[in-house]
Amino acid sequence: MAKIIYIGESNQGSNAYLRAMSLLRLGHEVVIHDPKAIVHKEFNSPFLSAIHFRSGYRLLQPKMQKWVSKIVEEEKYADIVWVNSGELLGKQCLKKLQSLQCPIVLYNNDDPTGGRDGRRFDMLLKALPYYTLCAVLREINKEEYKALGAKKVIRVLMSYDEVIHKPFSRIEDIDPKYRSEVAFIGTWMRHEKRDEFLLELIRQGVPVSIWGGRWSKSPHWKQLEPYYRGGALGGRNYVAALQGAKICLGLLSKGNRDLHTRRSVEVPYAGGLLCAERTSEHQEMYQEGVEAVFWSDATECAAICKKLLADDNLREKIRLAGMQKVRALEVGNEDICRKILEAVAEEQVILQKP
Repeated sequence: MAKIIYIGESNQGSNAYLRAMSLLRLGHEVVIHDPKAIVHKEFNSPFLSAIHFRSGYRLLQPKMQKWVSKIVEEEKYADIVWVNSGELLGKQCLKKLQSLQCPIVLYNNDDPTGGRDGRRFDMLLKALPYYTLCAVLREINKEEYKALGAKKVIRVLMSYDEVIHKPFSRIEDIDPKYRSEVAFIGTWMRHEKRDEFLLELIRQGVPVSIWGGRWSKSPHWKQLEPYYRGGALGGRNYVAALQGAKICLGLLSKGNRDLHTRRSVEVPYAGGLLCAERTSEHQEMYQEGVEAVFWSDATECAAICKKLLADDNLREKIRLAGMQKVRALEVGNEDICRKILEAVAEEQVILQKP
């Protein structure tokens, strides 16, 4: 199996770390190097963090280049370098990584070419030509990456983690504090109007429970506060809230041009019933009304929730069908990592042909 130098977060609650662990489960040797650990002082300062974010991490490049040089010197060799996110690594960092003479993979689950985050991804976008393969999660990113010089771009779906998101064997094992009727688990975002959507559901009599960060910043906080159950959830508590809800809402990030999100696969894998915005991708993934339910606005969502809450048999039938379908889609972390590595191997064969 391959030795993989994995440049990504080492925080055990992060999706980057879960992805690294899935590579390990596939039998590879995985050596994690966390770029955020190198710039933790800058990131822990609200003032400095804002400056670096808005300047596209330009001022951090000398520090990052020195760090990458040290990695290359210490590791000596690798079969693959896997860069998760990549926003901190400019083209000079990639040039240094190329001295390892192995394929370099970029996996970024954001929308770097979408413009929502200003100059945040400036360094990443300039480094795209130096990656052997880039994995993106939106079809629209493929041509945009190629226009910026990316050599090989593949599209993959969002993924759940086979271990962390595994459902509880018995519903009785879920702490009552994570049980709910209709749950939304996610962060308040200024421009996404999630608060207005949830408030409309509440006005129409839907018993909503909210978990996530920054909700007190909402201008509708006073009306939403009685329905707020707590901050961001992770690990088994997150799974408990998904599985412990009768219905789980899936809201998209319009700024990220999402047509599906991680919730779209994590909810049914963890044993929840997905109730999400109707999009072309959601309809390709699940049979509407059979494996998941979809809506176009708050009024339709409210009507669907009320119907499902009143019909235990229908709700359970859809929930079980969704659990079966998401597994058939093969979108676990291990599945996606395997697909990316196979694409890397295929690209290497093509490059070696005379």
